[in-house]
Amino acid sequence: MTWRKGGFFGVLLVAIGASLWGTDGVLRVPLLDYMSPLSVVFAEHLLLAAYSVPAVVIGRRAFRGFGLPQWAALLVIGWGGSALATLLFTAAFAVGNPTVVILLQKTQPLFAIALSALLLRERLGPGYWAGFAVAMTGAYLVSFSDLAPFRQLPGAEALTAALALGAALLWGSSTVLGRLVLRNVPFHTLTGARLLLALPLLAGIVLAQGTLGQVGEGLASHPGRLVLLALLPGLLALLLYYRGLSATRASYATLAELAFPATAVVLNWAFLDVGISPGQLVGFLLLWAAVLYLSHLNARSPSPESPVLETGRG
Repeated sequence: MTWRKGGFFGVLLVAIGASLWGTDGVLRVPLLDYMSPLSVVFAEHLLLAAYSVPAVVIGRRAFRGFGLPQWAALLVIGWGGSALATLLFTAAFAVGNPTVVILLQKTQPLFAIALSALLLRERLGPGYWAGFAVAMTGAYLVSFSDLAPFRQLPGAEALTAALALGAALLWGSSTVLGRLVLRNVPFHTLTGARLLLALPLLAGIVLAQGTLGQVGEGLASHPGRLVLLALLPGLLALLLYYRGLSATRASYATLAELAFPATAVVLNWAFLDVGISPGQLVGFLLLWAAVLYLSHLNARSPSPESPVLETGRG
């Protein structure tokens, strides 16, 4: 039972982690009947402090010798990739179809490739732009079911897509920063640091909006659901996914990640009575095919520090 690149157990862990991400909608959406998106996200990060504080304390030596670029990257990852991305993601659930929000997270690799090329000062070839065009067509279909002109689309659907894509942009970007700028920091320590750094920003926004009482009420009245939200699609999914990813070829991981949208579609249909249209299904297939194609390009001619094309919450 070896832990080799592309081995069964690595692929299995990626699939399990991706499946846990798929539970996000059924856990998060019901909380929005009682709490604001900000309150849910702050409560989630408060609970995860039980992990983030020990992780940072134990791994504090990894931060020695940090210069301004490393601290800036860590701050962007904590504030953007943890606090703001999760807030946009949750707000999208409050506005529109949670399954659409989930499916649009497959755009994360597109943003990751673009930012990686920018940081490494590499030119993106025509293959990327062809894949990008197909992916954006797919994302448009996922968001709006057809190719009607944007000006004719309902405002709620447009806002849902904008919030979901904003979260995808921040999560994709934070992944690249973590791999390119903070690649020597152990994953467990980096995860703890990003969660911990998000807390002051979220606390400041909560205090400014005067919603601290709502956070306390939510923790008191729905502790079980909040704990499950923090642990299943949050911490446990991340740890399993990245442990598996370290022993999985990018092409295999891209296939295993289909467990993420597949689980979300089934659970959201069964528990939230939310489905997708044939046009949205076609859009997702286009989007996924484009990501698979880009993963193939990445595997054929990777740069020394090119990121794995990954999708998920962070």
